[in-house]
Amino acid sequence: MAKDSDTQNPAELSPFVVISRQDWAELGRSTEQPLTGEEITQIQGLGDVLDIQEVADVYLPLSRLLNLYVAETQSLHDSEAKFLGERAKRVPFVIGVAGSVAVGKSTVARLLKELLSRWEGTPKVALVTTDGFLYPNSELERRGLMARKGFPESYDRKALLKFVSDIKSGEAKVKAPVYSHLAYDILPNEFITIDEPDVLIIEGLNVLQTPEKDQPLALSDFFDFKIFVDAEASDIRTWYLERFKKLRAGAFTNPKSFFHRYAELEFDDAMATAEGFWENINLPNLIENIAPTLSRATLVLQKGKDHAVQQVLLRKS
Repeated sequence: MAKDSDTQNPAELSPFVVISRQDWAELGRSTEQPLTGEEITQIQGLGDVLDIQEVADVYLPLSRLLNLYVAETQSLHDSEAKFLGERAKRVPFVIGVAGSVAVGKSTVARLLKELLSRWEGTPKVALVTTDGFLYPNSELERRGLMARKGFPESYDRKALLKFVSDIKSGEAKVKAPVYSHLAYDILPNEFITIDEPDVLIIEGLNVLQTPEKDQPLALSDFFDFKIFVDAEASDIRTWYLERFKKLRAGAFTNPKSFFHRYAELEFDDAMATAEGFWENINLPNLIENIAPTLSRATLVLQKGKDHAVQQVLLRKS
């Protein structure tokens, strides 16, 4: 048992510096808002709360910080190449964005893509979601994994690792599969091509996972900056159910939607099904696989009940 004099403050043991929203916002006060309200509305995901003030307070300072990181990384690359007498081609600065389903990480990724593309030095920004690297439904069914879609084992992790490795090797025109949320499946023979961007943002549930037992590297080993979007599980549950309710009244009404049957169910039955999805799939995945990766992040955005960021955690240098 430690003596009182040996006891450390928990904050001292944390790898992060905690910055209040107010203090964080001050870091971006001198930066001009590059986005209009209409553009922000287009970026905003279903159920997310995002306005000009949130962008000014939280995401402008973050985009400036990332811009500084990119500049420093490029400068280091140039110095290293000069030292080695090589003319090595610059490779993309890779940012990972992780977090639970319904926490707003897709909105964060899209917003950072737009903001970073406005900064000098990073005009070409690409975004890839790891949904494209899910196994096709037919393969998930063959493996008995349809009920664990979104868990680490439901992804073709070797293909995802090779994709990012190729990007970081400086290869041009690297292809990634395309996922359809309407069909809830991979689209056969459809790809997006990533062609030497200045910055690549990779967004997904499990992008900060540790290496598999048979793999020496993790996906996040190729990341230059790692962002985790965090909130209380009870709040995420509320947001998830609210989003399901809106989807039921919107996208699910499309007869081509994989979830069309939930639009035809009685409201209470549909919401009971959504509750089951949360309790049996999304919450266990959050607890077992996603939340434990927060400690691997460079920066954490902590949200309150209103979906707005309350404070920022930045890894100590």
